[in-house]
Amino acid sequence: MNENRDSSQQRMKYLQLVNHILQLIEADELQLNDRLPSLKQFEQQFGMSKETVLKGLNFLLEKGIIESVYRKGYYVRKKSIDHSFRIFLLLDKMNIMRDKFYHTLFDSLKDSADIDVYFHHHNFKVFEKLILENLHSYTHFIVAPYLKEDVSEVLDQIPANKRIIIDFDQPHLSGTYSSIYQDFKSDIYDALSHVAVRLKKYKQLILIVPNEAFHANLVIEGFLQFCQKHHFNYIIQHEILATGFKKGNVYITFSRYDTDDVALIKLARKKKLRLGEDIGLISYNDTDVKEILEGGITVISSDFEAMAETVVDVIQDKQTIRKRNPTKVILRHSL
Repeated sequence: MNENRDSSQQRMKYLQLVNHILQLIEADELQLNDRLPSLKQFEQQFGMSKETVLKGLNFLLEKGIIESVYRKGYYVRKKSIDHSFRIFLLLDKMNIMRDKFYHTLFDSLKDSADIDVYFHHHNFKVFEKLILENLHSYTHFIVAPYLKEDVSEVLDQIPANKRIIIDFDQPHLSGTYSSIYQDFKSDIYDALSHVAVRLKKYKQLILIVPNEAFHANLVIEGFLQFCQKHHFNYIIQHEILATGFKKGNVYITFSRYDTDDVALIKLARKKKLRLGEDIGLISYNDTDVKEILEGGITVISSDFEAMAETVVDVIQDKQTIRKRNPTKVILRHSL
């Protein structure tokens, strides 16, 4: 009982500091870009421990009211708390899939959250710097960790209750945190199993694996498992090659900018092979263009809108979720 009372009193103390600073800002005694008093001054003024003062300042940091400047102190950056949440969203890059995720997230949280978007472009130093410099500035961190390096130590710097991993799972982090991820091995196995009857009209399956694909090994494992179980002839290549391009091939592609799809269509036209009859194509990730290109391209596509909706549930309901994101096959003319 005494422990609960002590905890409640500590909370009241740091909120006392929060309210004091907000009142100074509201009364214009602290202006935008003004420096706040030092930790020592707050400790003496309120009779608080350093830990309690830091709790109050971190609360304001998370809301974006103040900003910490290395070796200089804390500065006023905003006049009021507009939203309940302040979200750090770190993506590898922006593409159509990421755009769907972001807009679903934004539309669901626009009245309750500020969302700042950053990009690491698969660069570890950029990834590390962005996270470490912002550790105390956000209520939630949503991170897509697509890098060749092991990033677990950096991700573990984020408090587990604020950490939301998306798209590429990181199962060995410390603490209880949320992860909404693609299971690349199971996704391709399940997808090919779904269209196994259609695949039987082709002689061999060819998986095109770009050298830069960070999840390639997982996709290859699922592909091999399917081919071996269902007795399909298969080849694994890094690009579409004119050599060996012939009737009876079905290709599975997941190049970053769909360049392999374009190369395949050009070769099929050149050799007068009909897509969906002589040559098959399954492409990763659906787009409006794939819906109409060559009468429609069959796709394996994770539902990035569903991924964003699950993230919204984590934030709004203050829950922890570890969940495989749904992936579907959309059958079209190319198969």
